Amino acid sequence: MYDIIIIGAGIIGTSIARELSKYNAKILVLEKENDVSCGTTKANSGIVHAGYDAIPGSLKAKFNVEGALMYEELSKDLEFPYKKNGAFVLSFSEDGLSKLNDLLERGKKNGVKNLSIITGDEVRKIEPNVSSEVKYALYAKDSGIVSPYEMAIAMAENAYSNGVEFKFEEEVIDVKYFGDRFIVLSNFGTYYSKVVVNACGVYSDKINNFISNIKYKITPRKGEYMLLDKEFSYITHTTLFQLPSNMGKGVLVAPTTHNNILVGPTALDVLEKDDVDTTYDGLNKAWNSALLTIPKLPKGGIITQFSGLRAHLDTDDYVIGFSKDSKGLYNLIGIESPGLASSPAISKYAANEIKEYLNLEKKYNFISKRPKIKHVREMNDDELKEAIKENPLYGHIVCRCEVVSEAEIVESIRRFPGAKDLDGVKRRVRAGMGRCQMGFCTPKILEILSKELNISLDEVTKKGKGSELLVGRIKE
Repeated sequence: MYDIIIIGAGIIGTSIARELSKYNAKILVLEKENDVSCGTTKANSGIVHAGYDAIPGSLKAKFNVEGALMYEELSKDLEFPYKKNGAFVLSFSEDGLSKLNDLLERGKKNGVKNLSIITGDEVRKIEPNVSSEVKYALYAKDSGIVSPYEMAIAMAENAYSNGVEFKFEEEVIDVKYFGDRFIVLSNFGTYYSKVVVNACGVYSDKINNFISNIKYKITPRKGEYMLLDKEFSYITHTTLFQLPSNMGKGVLVAPTTHNNILVGPTALDVLEKDDVDTTYDGLNKAWNSALLTIPKLPKGGIITQFSGLRAHLDTDDYVIGFSKDSKGLYNLIGIESPGLASSPAISKYAANEIKEYLNLEKKYNFISKRPKIKHVREMNDDELKEAIKENPLYGHIVCRCEVVSEAEIVESIRRFPGAKDLDGVKRRVRAGMGRCQMGFCTPKILEILSKELNISLDEVTKKGKGSELLVGRIKE
């Protein structure tokens, strides 16, 4: 019998798990994939929005502004990549100035600091590659960028250090309420809990609708992206938005925390909750839109493309809190942009409500910090020599593009929750994230995964069951 079962191990589920691990409670996280951060969290813009876009008085506005202010301290405690790089919302016409003023006033009502409107010439003094057609911009100095999947991994590792259990490849197929407890049925087992936390992203309507008579419908909204090589990091150091539409904040050109350039996303409502295929039309649309912002954007710099899904709810705001008709069911539904920016504040709020509901006592031995894996690419010569002396595998460079050693890959697998496939390694230490996109390092990473997981080479996958890379030997 658990006190709390959290369904979903994206940024919301892992953040709440970490917050709840501050209290004396038996907590389980169930995730249908084989790792944390396998849904929306691994495929989004990675922007910590300042909070000027959300409608004043909405939950989006409240949690965005509160959450963004928490990133500095969190990133230091948990050692995940975060930068306060600023953002521009660009207007390409004189008519757009009134819309920028509306955003400015909205931001002020939401409590956002350091907002101003500047001219296109002032924008180009900061970012010279921005189009000469830009007339004005809203400048949000406190906007930031984060590596969302590394943040979720850090949250999960810290939650685990504080006693939270995780079970992967456990898809919840039904939730029932009996007496004073929930019965959570997965494809592999049956679990009992006093509280169920619904943090399932695009599947959060499904979990709610298992048990509640108050029904919700999530529409998956697909966004397609392209990623440019680090060689083109000079293009912009500031996040560049265009004026938003009713489908979202539009196509951006933005740096990542690892100095790539991100272009996208599109916004297209789709039928399937697992439709993450990229399309020629979608990518082309994103690229052509981005050219309005940066006319000399180099298409030859693209090293990969991907898409992600946002959990869009027709009310256009978050649903957060205990269900009105299902006692003990805590819903987090429709957590789309600015959900990433909001996640620290959402998790703190949710954990406090659940703590009050269960009358939980604070844990006095809570471990607040989580050390990251040491990276060769961040070491100076003396630090590298010392690391190799302690562990010779730091001297074996496996991924040349991102300068990733065998020691880092091994540790990424041995930690909990650790990497179980190529993408899991990639998200933790960036092996395969570079220009060649795993063209060079795949064989060696396969060997390391095979050895560390004690499985055969043909059982190693790219991203879980059904994505095996090898089918057998061609010669002995």
